[in-house]
Amino acid sequence: MIDALLWGTVAASSLLIGAILGIVRSWPSALVGGVLAFGGGALIASVAFELAEEGIERGGPWPVGVGLAAGALSYYLANRLVSGEGLTPYRRRHPGRRSQDSRRQSGGTSLAVGAVLDGIPEQVVLGIGLAGGAGVSASLLVAIFVSNLPESIGSSSDMLASGSSRRRVIGLWVAVSVVCLASTVLGYLIADLATGGLRGLIDGFAAGALLVMLVDSLVPEAQQKSGNTAGLVTVLGFALAAFLSLVA
Repeated sequence: MIDALLWGTVAASSLLIGAILGIVRSWPSALVGGVLAFGGGALIASVAFELAEEGIERGGPWPVGVGLAAGALSYYLANRLVSGEGLTPYRRRHPGRRSQDSRRQSGGTSLAVGAVLDGIPEQVVLGIGLAGGAGVSASLLVAIFVSNLPESIGSSSDMLASGSSRRRVIGLWVAVSVVCLASTVLGYLIADLATGGLRGLIDGFAAGALLVMLVDSLVPEAQQKSGNTAGLVTVLGFALAAFLSLVA
């Protein structure tokens, strides 16, 4: 249990560190976009090598497929509810209908929702591995760090720019960090029940939530802020995370 608390805290702390970095000063928009793009590449590698691939190896394609659908739908619904858009089908609005502050607030909230729905299953998997005696997966831990930092930096920067108070932003990310830490402990406690199928379902859920968040929020935000360099920086993030996944 102590190991789960320790390593869960280490992994979840990256969210709070990123939030603090996002509010201590006003970062150039291009830099925030580059950080988001780098994190997006790392998340793509995490989906490919840490979640989908390992989920299929442990549980087979069906649990991963069900988890993908559940994770994608959960993020979609949660994001629309939190952003106040409701559950009606999406309609493209005229750009002038929403202020820049509103877009920033929505983008920041979407990244926070993605961090929760991605962080919970990832850290459950971390806890399960610790309980099973496998020790800490260095690649998973680094992948969590590399992906969490850009999410929380980008989210806190956007929320602060839209008028949210520093106290509110930090409070949000403290809450997200605590939830992710609790997920590591939960994974440790349910390890005996975590059959291959359940592991595949958990991995698939995280992958589905991540993919929708990437397409709907993180990638468009990175492209808007950093312009033509977003694609190149995304590949760099993917390359680093893929390397760590394959060699660790």
